[in-house]
Amino acid sequence: PDNLQKTWLREFYQTVQSHKPHFIAVHCQEVGGKNYEASMSHVDCFVKELLSSDAMKEYNRVRVYLDENYKSQEHFTALGSCYFLHESLKNIQQFDFKAKKFKKLVGKEIYSDTLESTPMLEKEKFPQDYFPECKWSRKGFIRTRWALADCVFDLVNIHLFHDASNILAWEKSPSVYSGTRQKALGFVLDRITDQRFEKVPYFVFGDFNFRLDTRQVVESLCSTATMQTVRLGDTNEVDKLIFRESENDRKVVLQLEKKLFNYINQDVFRENNGTLFLQFDSELSCFKERLHELEIAFPPSYPYSEDSSQGKQYMNTRCPAWCDRVLMSATAKDLVLKPENEEKNLVYDNIGPNVCMGDHKPVYLSFRLTPGAGKWCQRVEKISV
Repeated sequence: PDNLQKTWLREFYQTVQSHKPHFIAVHCQEVGGKNYEASMSHVDCFVKELLSSDAMKEYNRVRVYLDENYKSQEHFTALGSCYFLHESLKNIQQFDFKAKKFKKLVGKEIYSDTLESTPMLEKEKFPQDYFPECKWSRKGFIRTRWALADCVFDLVNIHLFHDASNILAWEKSPSVYSGTRQKALGFVLDRITDQRFEKVPYFVFGDFNFRLDTRQVVESLCSTATMQTVRLGDTNEVDKLIFRESENDRKVVLQLEKKLFNYINQDVFRENNGTLFLQFDSELSCFKERLHELEIAFPPSYPYSEDSSQGKQYMNTRCPAWCDRVLMSATAKDLVLKPENEEKNLVYDNIGPNVCMGDHKPVYLSFRLTPGAGKWCQRVEKISV
């Protein structure tokens, strides 16, 4: 809806205003939303609004890549990657994956529909056998490569698999869904570091759909409660789990269904930014050699209420979790954490904490690249002659 778009853009512009970045990368997932046939036209309005806005007028070079070709089942990822370059930024180039060389950026260009034909990015959907129940959904990644102030780095827009059922997520720890995400993320990391191109620092950011370990969360929230299981008559499959206090009129503490996670006191996920629950956020642990993250100091980014008057409220559909992240390789972390990079220049946070931004609160990382930070300077000059 229009008012949500207005709010979203206002919060985005304010973030841009306060950090005044020279290079902005915005990674979107689910471009067009759930009913993309009907909503793709809104996406185009959104992009036009972004490109013509006063707030962005100093960004004189823009690249927008929107995967809008929903008719192509085996290719459609609904990912959107938008890059804005400030007029004061002189030495920036983008990599052409076919020609295998960097090219200068001029003007504003929007690519949509068939991204397959542009050599300035790599796009892949996960192999069909990765998909839970082998049903195609819109999951995959888009990668672009940039040379900026003597640093070369990859920016990867990613969307991993969600939790289809809270009951299934609860059954095993770690859940069956986290195994699928792990496999898909491994696929992306192997792909972007394979032998076809030079290995460079990479930032992977988007909707990882990482969830808290549902089993452990439920055990911690309902440690003194008793569980009642409600099964479907015809199939005997678990339909809902109801956790009640032993005393206190057997008050319901938590109710769990396929798409319901209704806990009596939602505030626990907001108190102190929900940091108490970071102990159950463990899906990254098996990638600790390959992926790094700054400390999380913001509440779980999903699932927020889509009611515009409920900016801080979570929906009771899923257990709140940090789905949206900015992750990086060890070499990229070295660029971000250069000693010259004083703490105040380094921000990892969410956008629009008090207003409705949709069901996901956008998460961003802001940092300064020190000129000369890259060990790649000689090479960039060599390959971009």
